Amino acid sequence: MRLTDLPRRIAAAVERVEDHAPNDAIARRLRELGFVAGEAVEVLAAGPLGAEPLLVQVGFTRFALRRAEADRIVVRRDEALA
Repeated sequence: MRLTDLPRRIAAAVERVEDHAPNDAIARRLRELGFVAGEAVEVLAAGPLGAEPLLVQVGFTRFALRRAEADRIVVRRDEALA
């Protein structure tokens, strides 16, 4: 499932960040921020208009991501993280 589809306050783990083009700068930056395979991730809140931006916690760090950025992140719900 995509990070944008993950219900709020549900624990998940990152599977991968998808590149939309060769040398995708956005995907590379997401990986640099900690969105790497196996890392715990959770959607904490969403903005009022169009649910944008999303407040996301990866590891112990929180980020505001646009939905287009969050849609690149594939996650799996992980009962062990709950």
